[in-house]
Amino acid sequence: MKQLIIYGDPGIRAGAIIEYDDEEVVCFGINRNGEWNGPEEVQLWCTVGEESEYEAYERRDYIPHFLEVDHVGAEEVDVLRAKADLTL
Repeated sequence: MKQLIIYGDPGIRAGAIIEYDDEEVVCFGINRNGEWNGPEEVQLWCTVGEESEYEAYERRDYIPHFLEVDHVGAEEVDVLRAKADLTL
């Protein structure tokens, strides 16, 4: 599990599956920063990881402050699924 900061908005929401740096990850949670003030473009601060790490994310079995952080531009992200599929 790691923190991914995306500069710009590639059109993803929680539950999205993305690929960057030849790594496929699931976006467990996303915080949008810069809507009203701050940087010129929106930043998405995403908690990402493999599907097997979702249970640890839900139970908060990690320390956010110590997660590895990656930075990428929105153009470097390939969106495989834009949001969680909630159809049952």
